[in-house]
Amino acid sequence: MPPVKPMLAKAVHEVPRAPGLTYEPKWDGFRCIVFRDGDELELGSRNDRPLTRYFPELVELLAAALPPRCVVDGEIVVVTDDGLDFDTLQNRLHPAASRVKKLAAETPASFVAFDLLALGDRDLTGETFLERRRLLEGILDRSPGRVHLTPVTDDPDVAQDWFTRFEGAGFDGVMAKASNLPYQQDKRSMWKVKHERTADCVVAGFRWHKDGEGVGSMLLGLYDDNGTLHHVGVASSFTAVRRKELVTELAPLRENALAEHPWRAWAEAQDDSGGRMPGGQSRWTGGKDLSWEPLRTELVAEVRYEHVMAGRFRHGGRLVRFRADRLPESCTYAQLDEVAPAELGTLFGEVTP
Repeated sequence: MPPVKPMLAKAVHEVPRAPGLTYEPKWDGFRCIVFRDGDELELGSRNDRPLTRYFPELVELLAAALPPRCVVDGEIVVVTDDGLDFDTLQNRLHPAASRVKKLAAETPASFVAFDLLALGDRDLTGETFLERRRLLEGILDRSPGRVHLTPVTDDPDVAQDWFTRFEGAGFDGVMAKASNLPYQQDKRSMWKVKHERTADCVVAGFRWHKDGEGVGSMLLGLYDDNGTLHHVGVASSFTAVRRKELVTELAPLRENALAEHPWRAWAEAQDDSGGRMPGGQSRWTGGKDLSWEPLRTELVAEVRYEHVMAGRFRHGGRLVRFRADRLPESCTYAQLDEVAPAELGTLFGEVTP
């Protein structure tokens, strides 16, 4: 019965190569634990929030793919011809039932299974991963389509190949776990290797930390070929000491910042040109205060990021350093790595739902 806390992973910078490890692709989707008990089927999120109402098409699929009583750990993804599409997946979390039904038909989700926590009356969390995987392979019926079993390998060279070759399909990286590992709820007992790069970005503003005394995040921009500065994400996760230091460091740039700021009329610019701008409420922000303090666009920051999706950093960036040697005009999209798309069919034998 829910809730069950998923097992978590620690970040490492390269594929581990210790004996006795098993490797899997790291999926870019919603972590989901599926609970099946007869006619009842519940999709639970990583934060114990039910996902069932948002993915009704998966309820029907998983009811056909799973045995009558089981608990399966996996990932909800949206698969397109170009790979995994996280933005489309996010759009599925809509409050209106009519919209959910429409999106379920237009952008149906898929489920990737990677662990089995219970089968019938048997609690499997104390079993080794190899035993859980063996049982999972035996009970998962993939014939309905859009229900997949994640690939696994014990060869670190294959894992390294996945890490580089399948990034273009939207994969986050590679997971590694000990083959004899029991399922440890809410513990970082696995390893994750994620793609990390750096980019030089214009610091165009900041948001105050919730304590009201320091900088919570810096708003980052990149120029396109037409010279328009787009909001590409934020740099955050500062220590308490660094948050206060940044207030002092950024203070000179606050003077007359709005006079010629490229995002002064961000709402109109977003409507007219499709530019990506900060601020504004949406269903994703939960009513958070997204007001921001503009800065004169004179400062360049080198930021570490994982990958870019739809012109924005997929996850929040981290400040590496300020670059006094770089001109803001040089901070363009052209510096970002272009990753060649990879075919999901290489892993699954099918590409689109």
